[in-house]
Amino acid sequence: MMKDEDDQSWSVDGGESSDGENHRPYGMDTIEEEKAEEAAVAELTRRETRGVQMWRIFTMLTLVAVSVAVSTITFRLLQDQDVDEFKDSYTFFAAAIRNSVESHVRDIFSAGEMVAGQVTKAATEKGEKFPFVTVSLFEVVGRQAREMSGVNEMMWSPMVGSDQYDAWTNYSAENIDWMEESIALYAIEPGHNRTQEDYMLFDTDFSISGQIPGTPVGPGPWSPIWQISPPPNNTFVINIDMLAFGTQILHDAVEMFRTALMSEVIASTDLMKPPECVVVHPVYESLFNKDTAEIVGHVYSLFPWDAYLKNLLPEGVSGITAVLRNSCGQSFTYTLDGTSATFIGYGDKHDTNYDHMETIVPFYDVAHSYGEKDLSVDKGHCLFYLHVYPTREFEEKYDSSNPVQATTMLVFAFAFMITAFLMFDCFVIRRNRKLLIAMSRTNAIVSSLFPSNVRDRIFAQAKQENEEKKALNGKSRLKTFLSAGTEQDNEMGDGGDGNEEYMYKTKPIADLFPETTILFADLAGFTAWSSMREPTQVFILLETIYKAMDDIAKARRVFKVETVGDCYVAVTGLPDPRKDHAVAMCRFALDCVQKMDVLTRKLEVILGPDTTDLKMRVGLHSGPVTAGVLRGERSRFQLFGDTMNTASRMESNGLPGKIHISQETARLLIAAGKEHWVTPREEKVVAKGKGELQTYWLVTTKASNHTRSETASSDNSGDHDGALVADLPFDKASPAMDEKTDRLVKWNVEVLAALLKKVIARRKDIVNTKQSACAASVSKVTTTPLEEVQEIIRMPVFKRGKGTEMKEEDLSNAVVEQLREYVSAIASMYRNNPFHNFEHASHVTMSVVKLLSRIVAPDVDAVNSDLESTLHDYTYGITSDPLTQFACVLSALIHDVDHPGVPNTQLAVENPQLAKFYKDKSLAEQNSVDLSWELLQDSNFNDLRLAICPTEYDRIRFRQLVVNSVMATDIMDKDLKNLRNKRWEKAFAGQNHEESVNDAVDRKATIVIEHLIQASDVSHTMQHWHIYTKWNQRLFEEMYSAYIQGRSANDPSENWYKGEIGFFDFYIIPLAKKLRECGVFGVSSDEYLNYAEKNRQEWEARGMEVVANMIETAHKKFGTKSG
Repeated sequence: MMKDEDDQSWSVDGGESSDGENHRPYGMDTIEEEKAEEAAVAELTRRETRGVQMWRIFTMLTLVAVSVAVSTITFRLLQDQDVDEFKDSYTFFAAAIRNSVESHVRDIFSAGEMVAGQVTKAATEKGEKFPFVTVSLFEVVGRQAREMSGVNEMMWSPMVGSDQYDAWTNYSAENIDWMEESIALYAIEPGHNRTQEDYMLFDTDFSISGQIPGTPVGPGPWSPIWQISPPPNNTFVINIDMLAFGTQILHDAVEMFRTALMSEVIASTDLMKPPECVVVHPVYESLFNKDTAEIVGHVYSLFPWDAYLKNLLPEGVSGITAVLRNSCGQSFTYTLDGTSATFIGYGDKHDTNYDHMETIVPFYDVAHSYGEKDLSVDKGHCLFYLHVYPTREFEEKYDSSNPVQATTMLVFAFAFMITAFLMFDCFVIRRNRKLLIAMSRTNAIVSSLFPSNVRDRIFAQAKQENEEKKALNGKSRLKTFLSAGTEQDNEMGDGGDGNEEYMYKTKPIADLFPETTILFADLAGFTAWSSMREPTQVFILLETIYKAMDDIAKARRVFKVETVGDCYVAVTGLPDPRKDHAVAMCRFALDCVQKMDVLTRKLEVILGPDTTDLKMRVGLHSGPVTAGVLRGERSRFQLFGDTMNTASRMESNGLPGKIHISQETARLLIAAGKEHWVTPREEKVVAKGKGELQTYWLVTTKASNHTRSETASSDNSGDHDGALVADLPFDKASPAMDEKTDRLVKWNVEVLAALLKKVIARRKDIVNTKQSACAASVSKVTTTPLEEVQEIIRMPVFKRGKGTEMKEEDLSNAVVEQLREYVSAIASMYRNNPFHNFEHASHVTMSVVKLLSRIVAPDVDAVNSDLESTLHDYTYGITSDPLTQFACVLSALIHDVDHPGVPNTQLAVENPQLAKFYKDKSLAEQNSVDLSWELLQDSNFNDLRLAICPTEYDRIRFRQLVVNSVMATDIMDKDLKNLRNKRWEKAFAGQNHEESVNDAVDRKATIVIEHLIQASDVSHTMQHWHIYTKWNQRLFEEMYSAYIQGRSANDPSENWYKGEIGFFDFYIIPLAKKLRECGVFGVSSDEYLNYAEKNRQEWEARGMEVVANMIETAHKKFGTKSG
């Protein structure tokens, strides 16, 4: 915010720029005449067009409503007609199916009954006694029955008693010639190609056997198969006991009901074999008195169900589903298409949407005189039902296009009517064109001078006479403006001599409000915080916080004046005076401070580390203020006066997270009975232009009540963080740290997940995987990470024309969860060091993300070229490879895992075994790589690892990127530093004519990646001064802690000031210049260099003071004494 310290006025300029034209002022008389004329025209146009507009809307709504209603009703009626036709057709075909199926079932039962009668007749005519009965010409009888009913087989099986076994065996052997007779008769039957030579008649003893010929049977009685039509292939089938197949229970049921019954469907191992069933018919000893005659045997009819479901529908009719069910719990599904029936499978597979149209055909009504209840008494048999349903295919045949065609015609008819009406309306509009043009001209003039609400108020007041407007007092006019808009009396004078042409003719809308309370709210630390963020992230923060404050202001009846940068200005006591203006503003301030804390916790997951460090610094002052509309090209509402200046001083001299109030505001609170709300500040505040002031803190249960504070300093940015060095917030037992770590984990997961989505989406566009894999596989994993460092890492080549259209792929839940677990594990592997901790790793990660975002969107002119190709060449291929970006971000996150808080030289002393393994080079960095990589190889992260690098080529290149990046963070090893400098010179300064173009580009990409992570590791030195001092202090504390613990021989306080200057001169500034030299990072390279140079200058001027404060703080923390 901009403040004029010497002037006693304060203004807020937050208006939007206008594209309207600047209008030269007219003379006073001309303006009055033009305004009176325009007002008359506006009134006339309003009266003339109001009725027309109302009728236009009414007519349009009526036409649309009628067209919609008529079209909808017509469509529904025709659609219902189609539905009725569908239902009628289904009912007709279902009845036809019922009649046909019932006829088939009657034939089955009649055929079996006929054969059973022939058996009894043969016994009577021959005078034979059961079971010793053989039907002559059985094949003739069986064929007649088969042709009549369509069954596959007819079998006659007598009941043989236990004492008749031998007699029956002898009888069978003596009368087996019936089979030769049947074979001869069957051979001449049409419809098959079997001959007598195809049958095998073996000499057997014809003893009664089990299911397999020759196996023994029980003690009897028995029901052996005697005669079969058509004849069997061999004689082994003869005398197989039917009771061995479990038919005894079915015989018992036949005995009970003395009628033919159906068995359950015969089981089959082939699930697609159509079901078959057996009907068992009783054979009576006598044809007379069947109710009392003895049942001496049974006739079995074997038939397939699909044979009886054919020819049920006319040719061309399809889409009917038939489900065959029985009382034994079996069900089978068929599709009926014309004259064919297709077996679908076991179980009920019909479309349940048509359950309400089910048609059931019960077979017991067809074949028996018994009802369902009677037949259900015995469970030895099955009752069959045929359930018939339509299908969607059947229904679609009746979905005609008539509803759509008729509705379309109606819509076009009504559309024509509406078009005709609109054409008529055009003539009406043309009649009023001149009036509308005049109104538009007036509206354009006013809009160029005022916002829309002010313009509306001008039109509303135009009908009043000039004398009436002059009679209004200033305060009532201002109140009207704040509720609805400003007046339009801002025309200039008639252009006399001197400065009169710059004076408005009418009085300004302004007045004095004697009782108000002004609030200034500033975001402490915002400038430093925003220096680490992208512009979009800055606006996300401001929009979120200001929107919340606006909502609170509406609820508290607080008037928002304006926002300037990160400063929010509000007032109570105007436009409507209120006695409790101080109390209301304090409540508003408290709500805003508390809401700020809640929002920053949520936003840290989105905007990254240190967001929760932002605090709202609030200043309040009560007193009179001049308020009004400052007319001009961009008229706006503004406040002026000493009250504004004092409120601004209260804010700038306050502390983050606290509400600083003036003595005047405190008196009003005490007078209102709120003395417990205020507590005096111990030290007086020295405010510029005010001298010493006694001020107070607004006390709350959630805000700090400490009154002792360091003198708050102010800079032009509005960020005032109090003392140069604050108390160190490192408390190992602090639960709040755990909460912050959890937010940092969530933020890192979001960043990595977004990049991983791009990695997966981009992977399919690689065109040289094999070639690159061969080249990359030369470098195998050796003993230590340092030995794996590559001078050139191959960048993959992608298909052109895909990058700008790349869509992110969704990650599976398993990958996201494993990524979250991995980042959490990494966070737990960080030690609780003041500097080298997980928060520092997240800070480095944020810098990497920022630089990568600048890589992806460089400032290049690609209007007339392929943007993707331009970006690819400009960034040495980094922008085309999300895996490279993912590896850079992950490297930043893991680069200090398990860091001991001491340099590598000390770590070598403390852990000689580690030093030996890593050969006294980059111990901490190599250890971080190995620990993090080993964790990633754990089986718990299989899905995550597969998403990152599904192939060996991806794994090798990903490993190279991670190793190179983390190893680059060792800036203390002089040998490694010299090697990196030589590689930089070779990549960007040298001319190697023997090196190929691809090698040169990949070399540049490799060294740029290393310098990116280097710059991010020390990015605090190239950011805002407050960020630099924060992390510089933490590093000092870490090194001082190591010193007093005996882990370091050198006291860092002795050479800290000079060491930082040397660090800037010989490392930070040259590194920032390299970032700019490579030309990849756009404006970020300039930003980093500018901050580095400014921080170096600031450190040179204030560094001694900063070091002194750090030393004093360290002595207090560790209980040491200064020398």
